[in-house]
Amino acid sequence: MQPSDKNLKELKNLLDEAEEKVAAAKRILFEQVYQEQAKNFDLMSDESTGPNTIIEGVFDGEEMIDGSGKKFPVPSNYASKSKLIPGDKLKLTITADGTFIFKQIGPVDRKRMVGLLSETGGRWQVTSDGEKYHVLQASVTYFRAKSGDEVTIIVPKAGESDWAAIENCLNKKEA
Repeated sequence: MQPSDKNLKELKNLLDEAEEKVAAAKRILFEQVYQEQAKNFDLMSDESTGPNTIIEGVFDGEEMIDGSGKKFPVPSNYASKSKLIPGDKLKLTITADGTFIFKQIGPVDRKRMVGLLSETGGRWQVTSDGEKYHVLQASVTYFRAKSGDEVTIIVPKAGESDWAAIENCLNKKEA
């Protein structure tokens, strides 16, 4: 007996909703982990750079979280180019004129994996070893990657993460 198109559509919608709820739960869980890591950092003012403010924190996949839980958006081009992954320690210098300058000061141990790139609801992800990892749009654009391409990703060696950095595009799917 063949399931009807209506049943298949409803089943797909239910699975999509379940995936979104699991992703939201992971975001909350990982945010707490990175906030705990960031508690080791304090707001510091660096006398040698004048009126600049220096803040240290932990990258969560899209933003830097400082010790008080405040979030600072990290430019996706910088995160992509630097191949930042969750858990990396960052230093943010806020200059007197309001410029934000990020610098990676403590990369976490990494491991490389190979997976398939896909797009779901305008967000990019890589599936590797049965796990799904979000990746930045800037990385996908830089490598001119497309859904179905095989890519190498970098993830934290220890612990779990729902974010990865694309290191390279291995096999491009023909358009």
